[in-house]
Amino acid sequence: MANFPDERELVLRARSQLEQWTNSARTQAYSELFEGDAPILDPEGVQRLDALDSAMERQGGDGVWGTDQYGIHTAGTTSSDSSVGIVCVYHPQITRDSVLQGDDGIDDETEERLNAALWQYSERVATLIEERLDEFIRQTQN
Repeated sequence: MANFPDERELVLRARSQLEQWTNSARTQAYSELFEGDAPILDPEGVQRLDALDSAMERQGGDGVWGTDQYGIHTAGTTSSDSSVGIVCVYHPQITRDSVLQGDDGIDDETEERLNAALWQYSERVATLIEERLDEFIRQTQN
């Protein structure tokens, strides 16, 4: 039987890779969801997100893109199957009071559509990171 690293060691080693995995997953998810054959937003919607991102950054904020955050979680089991996974701990969101600060150019329907796209993007990024984590675990256990 193979000698598996304990869960704590596995999480610490995976955490050192998380930023790289996240950046790669963000690029892939953006390409799939916003530039692919069936984008989830029309070009005007993507331009709107980019404009909001720029405006937020000019106001000293973090913007929209790259503010999503991911963490490694454990299920707390001690079985030989991996109980380690990825979760999105912060989904970026457009809100009238916290982000737009006086911008009257966005209606509720547009806000909801943009937030739904940001949620889908963040969840796709989490899935892609988890695929990299699973591969990391398989390689570590061999």
